[in-house]
Amino acid sequence: MLVSDFHYDLPPEQIAQDPLPDRAASRLLHLDQRTTIQQDRLFREFPDLLRPDDLLVVNNTRVFPARLYGHRSGHRAQPLSPHNPAARDFLQGRVEVLLTRQVSAEPNEWECLVRPGRKIGVGEKLYFGDPPELEAEVMERGSFGERRIRFATAADFFAQVERLGHIPLPPYIDRADRAVDRERYQTVYARTRGSVAAPTAGLHFTAEILERIRQRGVEMAEVTLHVGLGTFQPLRMEKVEDNRLHREGYEISPAAARAINAAKTSGRRIVAVGTTTVRTLEFAAQRAGAHSIEAGTGEADLFIYPGYQFGMVDALLTNFHLPQSTLLMLVCALGGKGFVMRAYRHAVETGYRFYSYGDCMFVE
Repeated sequence: MLVSDFHYDLPPEQIAQDPLPDRAASRLLHLDQRTTIQQDRLFREFPDLLRPDDLLVVNNTRVFPARLYGHRSGHRAQPLSPHNPAARDFLQGRVEVLLTRQVSAEPNEWECLVRPGRKIGVGEKLYFGDPPELEAEVMERGSFGERRIRFATAADFFAQVERLGHIPLPPYIDRADRAVDRERYQTVYARTRGSVAAPTAGLHFTAEILERIRQRGVEMAEVTLHVGLGTFQPLRMEKVEDNRLHREGYEISPAAARAINAAKTSGRRIVAVGTTTVRTLEFAAQRAGAHSIEAGTGEADLFIYPGYQFGMVDALLTNFHLPQSTLLMLVCALGGKGFVMRAYRHAVETGYRFYSYGDCMFVE
């Protein structure tokens, strides 16, 4: 199977650059695999598409302002400190760092993407803030701009990141982040900090929609998967099967595990909100070695593409994804490649808005 088999053409003007004023005003393309019928709907109708005995599972991860802008040192051997006023005389070269995964808290090390990737080597010092408030050293160098960096001890690291950082909007949103993105590039049920990208299928929900779902009798459960490189990395090998994903940390609480296992045992549908929720549930089931999951934490690197046999998830609410992406392949695995790709062509032809701030699709 080739990565190019999952290509489609999209006019740039259909890439949503801003969120709608009303989260729930998005369009929804409904795909019914039993009848092979697709219907154009509105997201406000989503509660009516759920069955009263469904279990709806969401990803409660919270996006943090993981994009930092700073400077690199022109003198690697110079022991500079952010508290040394003379340090600013030695700083040169603008740098952009996207924190993607915390490797350890003590020492405070992160996997990240850096720009310019070719110029920043091991041992280089990076400074953020003016005057510098955070200092980091490059510990390891990877390919395609990947680095491991270690931050110097800070009194309240995440408070400084919240102040200095920017919401990491994806590159197809062709503008700088704004104040509104701190609220809108976040689900209304976001709780646990750790993602560098939003689980975008959840962006459509409002408190009113969630209440309608509960009134319908639908049970809800929350899991956590922190979105990192594993979700949005490009595929570099021509054959789908030759690619591998980065690991992303997840957590399933005892209460969520009980609810998910009870639904599966009783034959009720498990409806996942977003591809990140799908990968969390399916990885946890594979890890347990059965059609059930266990509470706990782990790191998921499951690559789902057509031919995969789903053990947990029965239906999926998802946004539209980039051509030739792992996310599109996951949706095709669940809904059938031909059916899903035809639906994508329909969405393009009928003017749906695409990607993070765009419209959505329900596959059942």
